[in-house]
This record gives sequence, C-alpha cells and structure tokens, in this order.
Amino acid sequence: MSADFSNVYDDKTRADAYDKLEFPGTYYLAYRDLPELIASHVRGTRAMDFGCGTGRSTRFLRELGFDVVGVDIADRMLAKARERDPEGDYRRVPDGDLSELEAGVFDLILSVFTFDNIPTRERKVALFKDLGRLLDDDGRIVSVVSSPDIYVNEWASFSTKDFPENRVAGSGDKVLIVMLDVEDGRPVEDIVWSDEAYKDVYERAGLTAHEMRRPLAKENEPYEWVSETRIAPWVVYVLGRKE
Repeated sequence: MSADFSNVYDDKTRADAYDKLEFPGTYYLAYRDLPELIASHVRGTRAMDFGCGTGRSTRFLRELGFDVVGVDIADRMLAKARERDPEGDYRRVPDGDLSELEAGVFDLILSVFTFDNIPTRERKVALFKDLGRLLDDDGRIVSVVSSPDIYVNEWASFSTKDFPENRVAGSGDKVLIVMLDVEDGRPVEDIVWSDEAYKDVYERAGLTAHEMRRPLAKENEPYEWVSETRIAPWVVYVLGRKE
C-alpha cells in the first residue's frame, strides 16, 4: 500500500481546473450509460453524490430528476460547487465521516472516481459499509471507478506514457496519470484496484453487485478516440445491500 498517498484534489489550482471540466472525451464514457443503468436499478428520487468535487455529478443527477445532496472532503472543491450552483446542497464530510447523515434514506448513492483516491482495503470497506447504511431497503450504490487498464494506455483525455512504473503496479499501489482536458498538467495520483480486489471489498462491506459494466466507445461518437473503442477505461458497478 502507498503510505504517502495524498488527495491532490484539495488544491486551489486543481479545483479551478476541475471546475471547468464537464464530460469531454474519455469522461463521456463514464457518464454515457448512467441514465439507463440508474433507470433500470433505482426506484425513488432521493440521491447522494459521494465525492461530489465541484458538483459535476451532482448537477448531472439533478438533471435526471433526483433530489440530491453532494458531499466531499475537499473545501476548495465544495467552494467551487457552491459558486457554480448556489441553490445546490453541498456538505463537507470530515475525512469521509458520514455519521451525521441519516441512515436508510437514499434511493441512490452515486460515486464517480471517488474510490480511485481511497488508498487501503480497510478504508474502502469501511466507507462502503457506511454507504450501505445510508441506503433505503431497495437502494443502490452506483460506483464508477478507473479500470487498471487506464493507467497503462493512452486515451483521448489521459496520458500515462511517462509512467512505465504503472505497468507493475498491483492493487493498492500508487499510479500516476495526466489529465489532458484541463490546464493543470501536473500528474494525478490514484490508487489502482482490480476487479477481484473490488469484489473482495464489496463482500466484506456486505454488498452485492447487481450489474457490472465496462463502457466502450463507438466509432460514430463525436470524439477522437485513442484506445477507447478497444479497451474500457472505466468500470461501473451497481451495488445493493445483501439480503
């Protein structure tokens, strides 16, 4: 495990850059299938965006008709979210502490890329347990995470060619990736995590996967794809509490 991992998103320059990011290129694939997946699995309209950052996914859920709360640990990101969306409900949760949120009320908890930045199995399990506690009986967690493949290929929105050490990284190791759609060109630190490692986390957290999807790009989509038509950069899990 990487002991010196830090959350690079709690940084003013990064927050300013990320605030301008919507759904370009590779990011589009992370969101493209969500409306259909959510409609298939979720009943009700009470939602939480876990790791909301500057509010991109929070606004996305509201456009789908959800009454949504955005939560994050990064003050600078939340400030940008509130500036852009002053009517939105954005809350800081210290170190991911969700204890002040009411249990059993959310029909949907969306987490987009948040678990890429959570470094240990123990922490991942604890957070997923807590998210499960917040779901209503039929609620679902939709978690979008980076596939390990994203860190060893080139993409419309990312580059990893300068980090050959990524190729030998295992679950729990730190990896580096550069975002190409923002002005801030500093590498982002993530934690790589395999499908098998995530399945173990879900089992330990008392969750079951109802669906897993690896979205591939289509040639007729309006982006200059690099690896996206052959290799899925993201994995989308639809999770519920075990019976």
